Amino acid sequence: MAQINVTDLTFCYENSFDNIFENATFSIDTDWKLGFIGRNGKGKTTFLNLLLGKYEYSGNISAGTAFDYFPYKVESADMEKTADELMEGWKRGVESWRVLKELPALSIEAELLYRPFGTLSFGERTKVMLAVLFSDENEFLLIDEPTNHLDMASREIIKKYLASKKGFILVSHDRDLLDACIDHVLVLNRATITVQKGNFTSWWENKEKADAFAKTENEKHLREIDKLKTAADRAARWADKSEGTKIGFDPVKEHDRSISTRAFICAKTKKMESRVKTFEKRVNREIEVKEGLLKDVEDPVELKVMPLSHYKERLVSCRDLSLRYKDAEDAVFKHLTFELTQGERVFLSGENGCGKSSLIKAILERISGAETSAFSLGGSLSVAPNIVVSYINQDTSHLKGKLKDYAKLSGLDYTLLLTLLRRLDMERVQFEKNMEEFSDGQKKKVLIAASLLTPAHLYIWDEPLNYIDVFSRMQIEALIEKYKPTMLIVEHDVRFRKKLATETIEFNGV
Repeated sequence: MAQINVTDLTFCYENSFDNIFENATFSIDTDWKLGFIGRNGKGKTTFLNLLLGKYEYSGNISAGTAFDYFPYKVESADMEKTADELMEGWKRGVESWRVLKELPALSIEAELLYRPFGTLSFGERTKVMLAVLFSDENEFLLIDEPTNHLDMASREIIKKYLASKKGFILVSHDRDLLDACIDHVLVLNRATITVQKGNFTSWWENKEKADAFAKTENEKHLREIDKLKTAADRAARWADKSEGTKIGFDPVKEHDRSISTRAFICAKTKKMESRVKTFEKRVNREIEVKEGLLKDVEDPVELKVMPLSHYKERLVSCRDLSLRYKDAEDAVFKHLTFELTQGERVFLSGENGCGKSSLIKAILERISGAETSAFSLGGSLSVAPNIVVSYINQDTSHLKGKLKDYAKLSGLDYTLLLTLLRRLDMERVQFEKNMEEFSDGQKKKVLIAASLLTPAHLYIWDEPLNYIDVFSRMQIEALIEKYKPTMLIVEHDVRFRKKLATETIEFNGV
């Protein structure tokens, strides 16, 4: 067991507009199963890279342990090599027998280590890397979003595997995974950093209570400030009135006054002015306390979407549908039957490669009227005529250049795009950057914002929540729950699906 102590950490990327960390101080234990939580762009991956010594910073990070990081870097040239050949480059001094020892708990066979890495699925690559990562018991492990792009079955295996381990930081926005795997949380709040015992749910419950208390206290201080300002204003008026009567009076009308009353009036005025200053000091103290109350409160702004209404109730219909790529012998899926009617939210579920994204491609091509030579369909696939679709692809690599240019190219109102991104908690300073500099989560938010700004009959989202922070996930949940747009979704976040799905279509292979 060792301590990692962070003291007065300040870091900013070169040529950036803002500090990622500023005088941050906290301590964590290397024996913990630590969940790392924070909004997109707050610095989670950056902090892991600081632990690895990749950047220069001011302040101090002291740690009596070595680190290793997931995911390992794999170049395109490495795809022809096997994991057995690659893992010495990933972890110096790795012992094969220790890696083999980890494989059963990850539900994979040893033969995967000897196949070209490029032939492995996303899930298999992740599991092999985790086996290498945990093959040394003397390191503190930095695990950065291990379940992105993974299907439900692979997520369950990794969840159980990580739950059996300790001595790691887990960056994840998957609430189900965090609840199952961690015993402490490290949270990058809006203005401070919190370290707390417990899992995601216990931390979130405590945070909701703390936020509610802060809001109540804030209202109390606002009322006190109003009362003090009213009293100060009244005392100031009394002082001004008294000040005006010090010199000059009409002996006929004010027969009870004389020159000797001036001293009394001066004393009374001075007392009133002193009272005004006391009120002003109390107001400033109340304002100072109030300003600190809401600095970490999460109060997400409500999102909106304007779905279109179609004159047909049924928008998509599949009857005994099969899909086979032209260069493949076997169909990707067969005998698929379902309907999507207005107001429904149909989730597509199944292992990676079972045909979920292929079905989406077929539907989009049928809607656009485009003919493809990539695959052939059997059975029946019909879509309502003149249907307008808003589509989110898994890929974000096309996001380049300025947001303003992207908005113009996409036919979006630039001001509304920025407004929606602010509601998804993207800082204004990000808007001046090229999108290549955005984090993966920030790029996803651009796609989600663009989709929400597009009025449509049908919203087709293919793994929209990869890299999206947990706070924004809950915002999007609330949006869909309120406006009930018609949706066809591929998403492996268990809680998101359970809360929103009106129907789940299971792809069980052919």
